[in-house]
Amino acid sequence: MAAALAPKLSRGTKSLLGGLTSGNSSGILKSSYEMINSRLFVQQHRTFIQMGTKLTVVDNSGAKVIECIQAIKADKYGARLGDTIVASVKEVRPGGKVEKGKVVRAVVVRAAMPRGRCDGSEVRFDDNAAVILDDKNDGPRGTRVFGPVPHELRKKKHLKILTLAQHLA
Repeated sequence: MAAALAPKLSRGTKSLLGGLTSGNSSGILKSSYEMINSRLFVQQHRTFIQMGTKLTVVDNSGAKVIECIQAIKADKYGARLGDTIVASVKEVRPGGKVEKGKVVRAVVVRAAMPRGRCDGSEVRFDDNAAVILDDKNDGPRGTRVFGPVPHELRKKKHLKILTLAQHLA
């Protein structure tokens, strides 16, 4: 409360805090005010999906969270929408098809980094999400895909994921 009022109170020579602020804020008020401002105005830097990036799994294969090991079919900087990655399963749901610690291949279906489209617009999601692929036939391991999936997957030949998706973005 006092930190939010510090800029208003420190403008004049009179203060409601009784001498704590005279022209400049005191060290306590100034440091807490700067701390609050630094948390409010932190810009999030969106990057490629690279080694160590955690992704949520949006199919019903049994995994919750995977961690990227390597981007296979991707740019030299990392993976984007529609790229295939190798990942390690970090969290699982009970009774799922995959076990914790298993190395799987997955397709990135949502990425926080913006991707430009042909019409000049760009698509960007709030989170990074992937669908786990089957080892045998390159299709998805699960039978349902949750949440929006961009239609850019059509260019990358992931048509089975598009047919299982509930909503196309």
